[in-house]
Amino acid sequence: MTSITVLFTGANRPQATRSSLATAILRILSSQALAKLPKGEGSKLIVVDASIEVDALPAVKELQDNHGIDHLDIVIASAGVSYTWPSVAELKLDGLRGHLDPNVYSFITLYQATQTLLQKPSKEPIFTPIGSTAGCIACVFPPPPPPPPLSLNQLSIPNAAYGPNNAMVNWSTVRINSEESWLNALVLDPDWLQTDLGNAGAFRFGAEQAETTIDASCNGMIKVINESTKEKDGGKMIGWEGGIRGYR
Repeated sequence: MTSITVLFTGANRPQATRSSLATAILRILSSQALAKLPKGEGSKLIVVDASIEVDALPAVKELQDNHGIDHLDIVIASAGVSYTWPSVAELKLDGLRGHLDPNVYSFITLYQATQTLLQKPSKEPIFTPIGSTAGCIACVFPPPPPPPPLSLNQLSIPNAAYGPNNAMVNWSTVRINSEESWLNALVLDPDWLQTDLGNAGAFRFGAEQAETTIDASCNGMIKVINESTKEKDGGKMIGWEGGIRGYR
């Protein structure tokens, strides 16, 4: 069976630690912890310490020079933060900038750094950010239970720092898919996960924990990636269970 090389960023986040897909990882906090992750039979885990925004190009070069990585089949951009939930009126520019650096700038530099290696696989490569419906302009599907109230097609949850970041990533992914005929670029929506960030957000808005388990979401997203094609999914936001999300 032909081996698949996957670059997974942000693997220190809990949703990434359950996935055995990753063979190369950028922007991690604990190399020792990642080295202990379970690995699929015949797979190899390579851990690269790097600041994804500043060192994406050197880190990818390290993968080539020191680890013999000559192509990438799949790039999953999972690095990101969400730590403040203001209204637009209350949004501090420092808070917006603090989200832009790891959520948007790192996404763009990762794509630029990996584009050449993504062009080398024999089959259709995939570039996908782990996105969020928080970046949708309006709600086009029912919110998860218990549903927060809707106000003019917007969830009544203040999200003026994180939401615009996701909108930028969503737009960029659709554009990448349009610009590159050889690349399947799509957004993966893991849902509201029971991670530290997800549960903190749930608690902030009155719920005991987030809705979706890590295992269910990761297994679902792996299935989506394995079955994805540009013709079917390119430019779309796909939920962990395979459903198509809306952007507007």
